[in-house]
Parts: sequence; C-alpha cells; structure tokens
Amino acid sequence: MNFRDLTADDIEIRVQSVKQNGLVLLLYKNARVDMNILDESVGVENWQREHYECKGNLFCRVGIKCGDSWIWKSDCGTESNTEAQKGEASDSFKRACFNWGIGRELYTAPFIWVSADKCNIKDGKKCYDEFVVEKIKIEGKRITGLAIINKTKNQRCFVWTAQQGGNK
Repeated sequence: MNFRDLTADDIEIRVQSVKQNGLVLLLYKNARVDMNILDESVGVENWQREHYECKGNLFCRVGIKCGDSWIWKSDCGTESNTEAQKGEASDSFKRACFNWGIGRELYTAPFIWVSADKCNIKDGKKCYDEFVVEKIKIEGKRITGLAIINKTKNQRCFVWTAQQGGNK
C-alpha cells in the first residue's frame, strides 16, 4: 500500500535546540495529517485505530481493511511536554502511521541549521520565531530539496538540495 508524499502544508517545524550562534530545526507531522491521508487513501470506513497499554507503555495500532481482513501495525509513543497523556496517544498514533509508510520521508530530512542572523535568539537559549516549509521536493520517498521561511522575520532562512549537500 502506497501513500502520497507529504506536502509543504503537511509539515510543521519546531525548534529542537538553540545556541548563541544559531538553532536546529526539526520537521514533523501532526496526527491530523495522518488521519487525512488515511481518509484520502483508503476511505474513512477502511481504517481504524486502537490504543492499548503494554508493560507500562501506551501503544497505538492502526488497522487498514485489505479485502475482507484487517491488517494492523503498531508502535508506542512518548509523553509530550504539554499534555502528557494526549501527547503520548498522539505520538503512538503518528508512529504507527510511520510504520504504514505515511510521512516516512521525514526520516530523510537534512540537518537543518539556521544561523543567528536569520532568527531571533533571546538570552542565548530561546527562540519563539515561527518557521514554515516554503517548498519541499520528494523523490522516491526521500527529501531531495527543502526551503524554509522564518515567518517572524519574513525571510528565507534555509535552502538545501541533495545535489549540493548543504544549506545556503
């Protein structure tokens, strides 16, 4: 079963770490993206999810109806910093969807470094800027091109292609 590639609008960005000279960004998808792709690809009536606990960990299994049978793939999640239980449930669902191949191309993302002149670093350790994917190119389930905009500063802050192997 093949699922469509993620689009720029499907991908969100968060600041992973901050240093005085710049920061590292991380690409991710949220659970709504997974639900939408499942609805689009197999139909709302042909997939389901179920959460369960195993050895103290919260797992989610995602079932997709294939013919007359349900095929299941599962994974566990981790608590989030804001809403621990909800975050853990959402994370386990997203991870189970990765097992189906939804958004797996995110694992091929380049290292995303944004220098301090392209973001607003506070006290040498915090950044509240909003970053968005301007463009993304995916070939063969691998990210081969990526451009990110810092919306707060209204400027492009990262550009990368697989051919050049770096950012500008």
